[in-house]
Amino acid sequence: MKTATDTALLLIDMQKGMAGAGLPPRNQPQAEGNMELLLNFWRENRLPVVHVCHMSRTPSSVFWPGQVGVEFQERLAPLPHELVVEKNITCAFTASGLERWLCVHGIATVVLVGVSTNFSVEASARTASQLGFKTLVVADATFAFDMQDLSGEVLSAQQVHAMSLCNLHHEYASVVGTQQLLLTLADDQG
Repeated sequence: MKTATDTALLLIDMQKGMAGAGLPPRNQPQAEGNMELLLNFWRENRLPVVHVCHMSRTPSSVFWPGQVGVEFQERLAPLPHELVVEKNITCAFTASGLERWLCVHGIATVVLVGVSTNFSVEASARTASQLGFKTLVVADATFAFDMQDLSGEVLSAQQVHAMSLCNLHHEYASVVGTQQLLLTLADDQG
């Protein structure tokens, strides 16, 4: 990273619906804590923060506008001056105005955290990279859910998470850890 000031933190889909009952088992129980560490660093250093909010087009979805599931989780909720971007599909960049906002604000690097690794995080990371942003995905600040493959076998959330990160690393993004990133950013700030 050149400087931390050209680096935006994107928190993806950290809404109450992602913590609701009835979801498949997930991995990374520490992910929200790591997201909070990163968010606090960005705020303390007055760096750009973007909150991505999924708004479903399906009335029965927990992410349908007006449902509790759409609300941000309290510990990761946006402050009044932080950008909130709404999306209707997995990618945070498609039809959202996010790319334009990042360009207008001189952002060269995006750091992605949130959920789920194999859907919105992966889709957004691929697009960010293809749009020319240096892209980092924080492995221990994202998580996935158990998923059934095409043969009917249930893959664990950790398997799904690991494969998604493997898909991204080097080709579309640098996959990093929270502590590694915080040390790099602290050096950039100093």
